Amino acid sequence: MRLFRPRGRNNAGAPASPLARAIGLLKAGRYAEAEAEAREVASARSALRRDDPYAAQAWSIAAVTMGFQGRHAESLAVYDELLPVFGSGFGAEHWQTLKLRSDRAQTLIALDRHAEGEAECRAVARIADRGTGPQLPLIAVAARNGLVFALNAQGRHAEAETLARDVLARDTLNCDTLAGHPVEGRLTLVLRLGLARSLSGQGRHEEALAEAERIAALARDLPEEATRPETGAVELVVATAELGLGRAAEARARAAAAHDACRAVLGPDHRRTAEARSLLDRIDGHCPDTR
Repeated sequence: MRLFRPRGRNNAGAPASPLARAIGLLKAGRYAEAEAEAREVASARSALRRDDPYAAQAWSIAAVTMGFQGRHAESLAVYDELLPVFGSGFGAEHWQTLKLRSDRAQTLIALDRHAEGEAECRAVARIADRGTGPQLPLIAVAARNGLVFALNAQGRHAEAETLARDVLARDTLNCDTLAGHPVEGRLTLVLRLGLARSLSGQGRHEEALAEAERIAALARDLPEEATRPETGAVELVVATAELGLGRAAEARARAAAAHDACRAVLGPDHRRTAEARSLLDRIDGHCPDTR
């Protein structure tokens, strides 16, 4: 899960952040435009001052937008270049450096490098746990959400369930801002998606469907900007559970809806679009493996 936010609230009358437009486009789901704007800011700021922190932050926004457009390998390459820059500029244990590492870890997972993503999510969560900044508890939650996804992807569904339930039960989710912006509902949403996946992975499809209903209800109460990055995810959870219960027609309808939505919002190369396509192929091929 990516939680990019500006460095803090602007005081009344203070100049707007040079990143404000790129962030606004990102939140609006206009990913290609957000990437172009971020690249322009990065180029302009680098020309003014070689070590301008806004240039590095602009590149981090560009990396996020690349991921949302399904260009995961390109996104990872940018993260790899930014890691030493953030480490030297902000410090190895600063929340912005840890957030960058968390985003990079989840990009590794999107590229099926699950063991590497798991190790990095664990490392980020450990460092965030021992820190004292107000943003660090949520960075730890975001890293553990990535860990839930990595565990599920490796077939370790019982571990994923235990972790997801543990994080959802913590008081951390009551601390609902990161640099002044609400994120609690989105954190809960993605953790519950991971929980639902873990339940289907264990063959507990009725429980997964019940969890999906809770997720859908939560999503209805969230602003569109919070749910857009998870386009198609609920439908995929439901389709997987329906297939596990032998309801192939219902499963196919849900999987097709997920695929169409993902193509429209995230593009044909996004990992979730590919996941929906794979599920459709499995349904059409009458594969007996429902996990």
